[in-house]
Amino acid sequence: MELGLSGRRVIVTGASKGIGLAIAREFVAEGATVRICARSEPEIAEAAAQFGPSAAGRAVDVREADQLADFVEWAADDMGGLDVLVNNAGGAHPGTFETLTEEALVADFNVKVLSWFRAIKYALPWLKRSGAARVINIGSVFAEAPDYRFFSTSVNRAAGQNLTKTLAQELARYAILVNAVNIGSVRTPQWANIHARQAPDLPEAQFFAEQSATIPLGRFGEPEEVAGIVAFLASDRASYLSGACIDVAGGGRL
Repeated sequence: MELGLSGRRVIVTGASKGIGLAIAREFVAEGATVRICARSEPEIAEAAAQFGPSAAGRAVDVREADQLADFVEWAADDMGGLDVLVNNAGGAHPGTFETLTEEALVADFNVKVLSWFRAIKYALPWLKRSGAARVINIGSVFAEAPDYRFFSTSVNRAAGQNLTKTLAQELARYAILVNAVNIGSVRTPQWANIHARQAPDLPEAQFFAEQSATIPLGRFGEPEEVAGIVAFLASDRASYLSGACIDVAGGGRL
């Protein structure tokens, strides 16, 4: 679908694989210029190489403020501006209240909330100069439907959702649209981690079959299905949509 994204300048964090990589690929296919980051230097180099001159990447740990600030400044300057910021860096973090340490909770907060806050802060001067500014945060359905087995994710995604809605109010004066995509069960490498930590004795096929049975559509989503929604939110077709948190979860909330 032609969404009129040709020439848009886009940053995607956590984009070396899975949903982030699919989002970057979608924007490149639509004619956008993309800058991506992830922690692994080899993985981000391999990801960027797939897209030719339309994309470039850097190894960045979004938990480190200096690294994130340098990346946003480099990316926006390199592209000659910034129109779209996609906060995708995250990660599966299974664990109950009883099993979770305070250090693990804070580390997860640093990725799922504080990195969003910082990235938007660093990007804001550039976004103010764009005629089509968008911030799109990739969250989780746990934001509204918490699961005690994912205590940290449930708490931090709820914070991220309210960050999204609050910023949509504040940044509207600059015509910056802020939305979130709350994903459900999407087939990414993170699910191998969830399987290993949640049900290590259960065969992989059985684990995923049981997970799929809890989803009304009866299957996991694909990263490309999330990427399509993100591209729509970045387009002029979503020009009156801000403060929305859209579930992409096959009709379910995990």
